[in-house]
Amino acid sequence: MRYEVIIVGAGPSGLSTALFLLRARPELRGRILVLERREFPREKICAGAIGARADRLLGEVGIRVDVPSVPVAGARVTVPKGSAERSPGGIGRVVRRFEFDARLAELTRERGIRIIEGAPVKEIEMEEDGVMAVAGGQAFRSRVLVGADGVGSFVRRWLGLPFGQLRARVVEVDTERLAGDPPPDVLHFDVSNRDIAGYAWDFPTPLDGEVRMSRGVYALELGDGEPPDVQALLEARLGEMGLDPTGLHMKKMVERGFQPHHPFSSRRVILVGEAAGVDPFTGEGIAEAVQYGALAGPYLGRKLAVDDLTFGDWKTHFLRSSVGLDLFLRRWTAFLCFRLARKPVESLFVKFPRVLDFTTGLFAGRSPFQALLPAWSTRGDSRSIH
Repeated sequence: MRYEVIIVGAGPSGLSTALFLLRARPELRGRILVLERREFPREKICAGAIGARADRLLGEVGIRVDVPSVPVAGARVTVPKGSAERSPGGIGRVVRRFEFDARLAELTRERGIRIIEGAPVKEIEMEEDGVMAVAGGQAFRSRVLVGADGVGSFVRRWLGLPFGQLRARVVEVDTERLAGDPPPDVLHFDVSNRDIAGYAWDFPTPLDGEVRMSRGVYALELGDGEPPDVQALLEARLGEMGLDPTGLHMKKMVERGFQPHHPFSSRRVILVGEAAGVDPFTGEGIAEAVQYGALAGPYLGRKLAVDDLTFGDWKTHFLRSSVGLDLFLRRWTAFLCFRLARKPVESLFVKFPRVLDFTTGLFAGRSPFQALLPAWSTRGDSRSIH
């Protein structure tokens, strides 16, 4: 079966790529195929925080993913010497990924994009005039292949690319809310454990018609020492909060941090989303996945139109984009905050809480300059708790 584009993976990056490609080239309706190895609704380990920039981008192609969600107005950061909290308002929302992804897939299908579920890609072969992918016992052919198949990307392995050195170990669990939790519209990042290059989190989450809490630990590996036991760290933290971890469903995963010096394309093949790499500083992935798709879709449309499918300039094109620049800066921010200058950065947040307006502004989708403006204004609620 012949298509113009085959996308491996029906997560936000793959589906966004399909949607933005279709907007750029409406004549490709019915000629874009997405292969998803599992069936919806499928569990995806994720705290579910979506920066407002993702919804804004999807809105450009007429998509609104209406699923149960918790609006997010601000963030709290806890360091060894205290906490700071800012709520500038309207920075995003928290969803359940199995609901968000399933609904996004439904909306994508309605646009005339074919999605085949339960079709893990088992084989890829480069042919003279395209690419063949074998999934579900069938061979599918296209001019172009997009690897949007997550951290364990089969497409990436087929290209012979390494996993990457910037990996993070993550564990999460859902619990009830506690009296000491931040307000239900605030994301809490606890960076008080200096034994890990990362943080613990407490995010509101919509569950069974109520606002409950997603709690977890994110630990980035920077190549120095043995990787931490994130589950043991989370269990100890839950115990300190008065929660019994026994019997709770601990969900673990590994994330790939974006590394700009690694290739993420080849002839007729590009990688997007987690297959290419996400923010190594916070591990944020949903909004960036949509940004990947918003950039990759029009790019593929132009390349298909002129039959220039070497994709030798995809990396340069990506790094010059707003999402590429953002990921590049976040990579170095991770080294700055977790290795080079951790204590001064921690002090900065406690002494000047409005710095949080800059970080939440970036999360919402403001440019670095726009995000700086509220950081120096008096807008928004702030407080330091020592």
